[in-house]
Amino acid sequence: MSRVGKNPVPVPPNVEVTLSASEVSVKGPLGTLRRSLVSDIAIERDGDNLRVSASNDSKHANAMSGTMRALLANMVHGVTSGFEKKLTLVGVGYRAQAAGETLNLTLGFSHPVAHKMPEGVKVETPSQTEVLVKGIDKQQVGQVAAEIRAYRRPEPYKGKGVRYTDEVIVMKETKKK
Repeated sequence: MSRVGKNPVPVPPNVEVTLSASEVSVKGPLGTLRRSLVSDIAIERDGDNLRVSASNDSKHANAMSGTMRALLANMVHGVTSGFEKKLTLVGVGYRAQAAGETLNLTLGFSHPVAHKMPEGVKVETPSQTEVLVKGIDKQQVGQVAAEIRAYRRPEPYKGKGVRYTDEVIVMKETKKK
């Protein structure tokens, strides 16, 4: 069995987990998340913990038990405290401004870029060069952050572009004559 899949998922007292044959639902103070289950795994509630086990000894069931355990842990963490990704804009004139459900970006193009946020994801701009993407679904928060970064990836010569705050850009040296 997967080493990750062997670990139980602790469920805080303010989180409600509903198990059915084909779906698991996690409800907490920040919202509700649902995920469909794979037929090769079984989830049991053991007091304040959730245990994921493989139904059979196949390699696929073993892999999916670890994957499903990690997804359940992310769901519990998401509905209790949420997830966030922080982006930084590096470059002269690069700006970001949150306006309701859209993020307006000025990234050196001849036109402004307006990125509409999907439902369940909020965006904040603490300063003109910082973007904070928040939500309860880890996959969705990461996807939105990656879409924003894809408008202007950091280039390797000056480092200009949209980057994650903790990202390290390996700079290249320019050609010498």
